[in-house]
Amino acid sequence: MSDFSVKPVLTGERTVLRPFTEADAAVMAEIIEDPEVLRFTDETSEEFPLERLRSWYGSRSAQPDRLDLAVTDRATGELVGEVVLYEWDPKARSCTFRTLVGPRGRGRGIGTEATRLIAAHGFEQLGLRRIQLEVYGHNARALRAYEKAGFVVEGVRREADLRDGEWRDWVMMAILDREWAAHRGRPDLSAAVSSTDR
Repeated sequence: MSDFSVKPVLTGERTVLRPFTEADAAVMAEIIEDPEVLRFTDETSEEFPLERLRSWYGSRSAQPDRLDLAVTDRATGELVGEVVLYEWDPKARSCTFRTLVGPRGRGRGIGTEATRLIAAHGFEQLGLRRIQLEVYGHNARALRAYEKAGFVVEGVRREADLRDGEWRDWVMMAILDREWAAHRGRPDLSAAVSSTDR
């Protein structure tokens, strides 16, 4: 079992995940303010001035208990989002996952691939047993990406949050090490669909 102090570079066909630097703050400020990102992330009353973001992203590589990586387009090197493993519980060998992808990274499979890359690292290099997440029930794009990467719905916190004047569900999902070992982030979704249709 390793800790989170090593910040790797993870390379896929479409994306490269790499450690953050202070220089990423300006692009992340734009991504965080994107209307779709705001719609699907937990509301906060906090302000994120550029200097605070520089400090935040500049300090990510020094964190021994979490892994924040920049999601970049492999073809261009452009920063398009982030993936994070956090709330690490060494005893349970588990952590929580979150991601956000800005407009220039959407609709190309980058989010799904980034999810697979960091999950593979978590299970195969860090020795995690479980990775969990929560996602808004109305975030169909994210739900589909997580499902394609092997996350399984464990429950729903019904009408748990008031967003845009409507009560929204939170969907709880997770993937276990044995599930990852069986499909490596590529589950047979057609079998799952046919079994639920019966």
